Amino acid sequence: MSTKIVFGTDGWRGVIARDYTFENLRLVAHATARYVKSMKVKNASVVIGYDTRFLSKEFARETAVVMASHGIIVHISDAVSSTPQVSFHTKQKGAAIGVVITASHNPAQYSGFKVKASFGGPAIPEQIAQIEKELAALKGKEPKMNELSYDDCVTARTIRPFDAQESFIRYLRKKIDLDLIIKSGIKVLYDPMHGAGINFMKRILPGVTEIHGDYNPSFGEVDHPEPIGECLQPLMDMVKKKKFNVGLATDGDADRIGAVDHTGTFVDSHRIFVLLMKYLYEDKKRRGAIVKTVSLTSMVNDYAERKGIKLIETPVGFKYVAKLMAEEKVLIGGEESGGLGTSLHIPERDGVFNGLLLLEMMAKRKKSLKQLCDELDEEFGVHRYRRRDVYVTEAQKKAILAACAKKPLKIGRHHVLKVDTRDGFKFFVENGWLLIRASGTEPLIRFYAEAESMGKVNELIDEAIKLK
Repeated sequence: MSTKIVFGTDGWRGVIARDYTFENLRLVAHATARYVKSMKVKNASVVIGYDTRFLSKEFARETAVVMASHGIIVHISDAVSSTPQVSFHTKQKGAAIGVVITASHNPAQYSGFKVKASFGGPAIPEQIAQIEKELAALKGKEPKMNELSYDDCVTARTIRPFDAQESFIRYLRKKIDLDLIIKSGIKVLYDPMHGAGINFMKRILPGVTEIHGDYNPSFGEVDHPEPIGECLQPLMDMVKKKKFNVGLATDGDADRIGAVDHTGTFVDSHRIFVLLMKYLYEDKKRRGAIVKTVSLTSMVNDYAERKGIKLIETPVGFKYVAKLMAEEKVLIGGEESGGLGTSLHIPERDGVFNGLLLLEMMAKRKKSLKQLCDELDEEFGVHRYRRRDVYVTEAQKKAILAACAKKPLKIGRHHVLKVDTRDGFKFFVENGWLLIRASGTEPLIRFYAEAESMGKVNELIDEAIKLK
């Protein structure tokens, strides 16, 4: 097996032409097809979609041809599609799995291969382990198959292109009170970050203004399509300059959400999660457990304890959240990266859906996003958060993680009260916490911190970077 093929927290990702080659892609596609065949599902089918990255369409078609050569019916999006759309159609069509050719929020040189489960969410860890097992069995050698061209497969109906957007939009209209949003007159600026959300929000809400909505595989000025403060300066500037009521952003495959209030201030995903959690529980009267990854705000813990709601914490990765959402009644589940799922929708992250739900909350409560966030400070006390990604060499990564493993008693001047090693190293200090973990897809370490002031947050992260 190629040593370049490694599955991280959300599928396989690699640098295009270096690790992510057609040769390696075909190996992963064969392994995935063999896994589908091992499920022994009658008339097994898969759903395939792809994002706006370089060669994504071609990679998707190559995957489709390999799947078809194994006798699997392939439903492939006839245009760019978001990850939530693929998950939705995987469930709707009764497919064994779904595949999305995307590297999500990674920089432009990356592509990826996400696997979706039949229940409409990320493949669970056990499924990924089975695909990895099939991949190992191939030993880096592609099996000999009778393979037709893409066009011949379409003619033979073993590959079936379909519109992934239209029926998904009809579904959204049943779930979100779009009339209420439209009547409220909220002036929305949407940034798809040149990703899979381009031209989509405008189809749902006429009157939405869009930036970075052209096809640009290099992602232009946004560098990499992740809806975090460091990447959303153009959105923040335009919201303030053009006096929009709110700015919304989605990442490369449109499953994550970021927001900006009318003052041009970035609203982190922790506050978005808490706002939607409160809206579901208090206004929608929905019930169920709350699932959060270890990197998500402690406001969730406070709310769950106060309301007597069952709380489950998981390692980082929405696949852990989705597994629980598929197994039991969950009100809301998610992680700090802007990815969350709710009981209103499939057990999947969906940046567009959650953006619309946030607009519905603003319209229902007749309050600006800033007012809603100010209310969080009043209810929970001030919570500020930052994540900083630092590119490192392998030696630097080992040194920092080794220092964490020694469980230092202090981070700078702050005493460590306890340490959680469920995923990385989470150090709890008075009125705050710091999480250090290595990326599963890029050569970097992520530093997360939450405290009562941005000064303390930055101090914790700066001290953590110095650990040796």
